[in-house]
Amino acid sequence: MKSHAKVVVIGGGVVGCSVLFHLARHGWTDILLLERDELTSGSTWHAAGGMHTINGDPNVAKLQKYTISLYKEIEELSGQATGVHLTGGVLLAATEARLDWLRGVVAKGRYLGIDLEEISPNEAAELMPLLDPKQFVGAVRNKEDGHLDPSGVTHAYAKAARKLGAEVERFTKVEGIVRRPDGLWRVITNKGDVVAEHVVNAGGLWAREVGRMIGLELPVLAMEHMYLITEDMPEVAAWNQNTGTEIIHAVDFDGELYLRQERGGMLMGTYEKANKPWSEFSTPWNFGHELLEPDIDRIAPSLEVGFRHFPAFQNTGIRQIINGPFTFAPDGNPLVGPVRGLPGFWVACGVMAGFSQGGGVGLALANWMIEGDPGADIWAMDVSRYGDWATMAYTNAKVRENYSRRFSIRFPNEELPAGRPLKTTPVYDLLSAKGAQWGVAYGLEVPLWYAPEGVKDEFSWRRSSDFQHVAKEVKTVRTRVGLSEISSFAKYRVTGEGAAGWLDRLLACKLPKPGRMTLAPMLKEDGRLIGDFSLANLGSPNSNGEDWFLAGSGIAEQYHMRWFEAHLP
Repeated sequence: MKSHAKVVVIGGGVVGCSVLFHLARHGWTDILLLERDELTSGSTWHAAGGMHTINGDPNVAKLQKYTISLYKEIEELSGQATGVHLTGGVLLAATEARLDWLRGVVAKGRYLGIDLEEISPNEAAELMPLLDPKQFVGAVRNKEDGHLDPSGVTHAYAKAARKLGAEVERFTKVEGIVRRPDGLWRVITNKGDVVAEHVVNAGGLWAREVGRMIGLELPVLAMEHMYLITEDMPEVAAWNQNTGTEIIHAVDFDGELYLRQERGGMLMGTYEKANKPWSEFSTPWNFGHELLEPDIDRIAPSLEVGFRHFPAFQNTGIRQIINGPFTFAPDGNPLVGPVRGLPGFWVACGVMAGFSQGGGVGLALANWMIEGDPGADIWAMDVSRYGDWATMAYTNAKVRENYSRRFSIRFPNEELPAGRPLKTTPVYDLLSAKGAQWGVAYGLEVPLWYAPEGVKDEFSWRRSSDFQHVAKEVKTVRTRVGLSEISSFAKYRVTGEGAAGWLDRLLACKLPKPGRMTLAPMLKEDGRLIGDFSLANLGSPNSNGEDWFLAGSGIAEQYHMRWFEAHLP
């Protein structure tokens, strides 16, 4: 094993291998991946292997589309079969509210270049013959859904990276990480030390443990996840024989289910309400290729709906139930990017949809490391969206909530309650007594509007119950006077020699005179907006402008501090 490398990637799952491949494809070849066991150990090997382009965030959806389009390239480059089956799929709506949501998905897909089409339940049944069309009110067809071989894809990334000059060391356990006085990282393993300019934590189930080696507590938690595989089904055999194609994927949101063909039978997975975390405080280092004990009682309510919506399942046996852990961040999105205060340390973890997002995560991180920018707006994945306030207790509560709502609708302006209140201001109780309805920004409770006695928020795709009350508040402030609670804003003080010149380079505005304020956009080099601030000059006329106050988005506090620190003189 080499003793020096430009980059050390820790973790040989699909995400770590994708990062390695993308770095090598960008021309960085002095790179080394360390895997404590075999590649795919952890969550990758037992994944159901589904892939899809749909995501609530358009920028993440673009990366998912890229991921799926990448599989042909890595298969050709590596010579390793990826087992990709582009069957297409149907997203099923059993309620009008879900159908409204699906229509919004179709609209997003139109401008993202994703081929989506609203179809009737009967048309869905013609494509997916196991479903009962009477159970649904509508559906959307997605021609880009499919499934793959998790092991094949992971090894294809690794083989392609090796062909481009990267190295992979299996059975190499990372035991410690130390930052040297010269700024380089010393990665301590059971086979010796490696000194690197950059370290990427793609540790998957062990991402927390890798982070703790440098004092970083990442907000991720593993959840038990089950899917079942049926015995061979005559309906599947008949469809395959008559059409020459596989049965397509299906997502049944109300049943909390996803389905696809698996050999001569079907695979059915659940995101059950009665979910269960796994290894909440630390992940055993000797875990890797084991499965967990199935608990069919936990998923029974989902299966009951599934067997009603897909009647053919009532007449078949279950061949196997797979129960394995995989990691979530509190909001279900990955944690990607540079860690503030630790130059050269990067994360790519919490990627629960690794075969839909792994390629995009690898691309974004490689761009970031080499070019200084991920190449797209990936705020939804940025590790900086969390801070020290995201405690283990908070993470546990939010991950469980997110898992249980994986297939639930989140309406506009709907605030989810788990793990709250976490942080409050001194006037929290006073405002609550006045009817404040609370949201959250960077862990802090924020008043959104005030409900009269007896009024409760009811959410909808149309106007919710708060509309008339918010309208009254707005009119009052416009025509009379109002007091805004802005504790959730991030505040910064910039002082010292050269402060004015530094701000002048950083902000796209004319600096205000002493005692004045202005709006101050902050742009990237390519002109994209990364921050919008209020800038106040606190200096006196004779102070040479060396005392400044900035107020900006509270949820982007870590993001902006990371940017400020990276651009210090």
